[in-house]
Amino acid sequence: MNPISVFCDKLRMRDRQSPHHGPVTRFAPSPTGLLHLGHAYAALVAADAADSSGGIFLLRIDDIDRARSRAEFETAIYEDLSWLGLEWPKPVYRQSDHLDTYQSALAALDGLGVLYPCFCTRKQIQEEIARISDAPHGPEGALYPGTCRHLAMETRREWIEDGRPFAMRIDVARALATLEARPEFYESGAGPDGHQGQIAIRPELLGDVVLARRDIGTSYHLAVTVDDAAQGISLVTRGHDLFHATHMHVLLQTLLGLPTPDYGHHRLVRDAAGRRLAKRDAALSLRELRARGITPAAVREMALQRVA
Repeated sequence: MNPISVFCDKLRMRDRQSPHHGPVTRFAPSPTGLLHLGHAYAALVAADAADSSGGIFLLRIDDIDRARSRAEFETAIYEDLSWLGLEWPKPVYRQSDHLDTYQSALAALDGLGVLYPCFCTRKQIQEEIARISDAPHGPEGALYPGTCRHLAMETRREWIEDGRPFAMRIDVARALATLEARPEFYESGAGPDGHQGQIAIRPELLGDVVLARRDIGTSYHLAVTVDDAAQGISLVTRGHDLFHATHMHVLLQTLLGLPTPDYGHHRLVRDAAGRRLAKRDAALSLRELRARGITPAAVREMALQRVA
């Protein structure tokens, strides 16, 4: 049996949500800080998309970053979302419970020959980018220049046997070459430049991203792809800042034989200076807003006013 079939069979053994007439959406925060107004907007968009069409809204805890995840922040997520009036099925899907599934997905991709080990440190990557006059760039800046992509197999084996730490990257060009045509996804919202409708993916815009970090054995890109399939997500709503990541996720879905949901990207909530909110923006945390006596309805209105 080929590695993709093995992985898909393993994934189908997981508990799946029952089919619904409407879309299955999700909100997937990381328990690394308190939720803020931007999180409230993203959760409300996902919940409204499900509620308006008779679908179901799911909550997922993205806690693969064990060094920064905290139990108190996870508890705060439940409290804040309940205060907003949101409900979701129990038990909640937590990434830390599914590390074995990510490893199976990684093994399946490795079986396709589309991964390679990267031994570069962040400092080495930055130095290489600075050295190359025509270093590849994407929408968010310089991309990994592919240094370890060209390492000889003998060198890779030798360095691994020597115990050198490494991450696993996807060879985007090789991955695309295995496909008969470029996959597409349906954009029901709008991308950063107004993208809508059927969109052919361009994962090369992100370059050879890391699919397995040295410390946790997976990455955001791999985990979210597997999680959405495992939970039966049919509509992914998220901010414009993740539009280009969607191209990578659809590539991974295609390689792994997983379904591609529809996507609806939305604008971001920003502060008074026009900057995207971050968890350090304590003044706009939902806990602080609640302490000030601001109502959930007022929070919704505040979020709408700050969307840009």
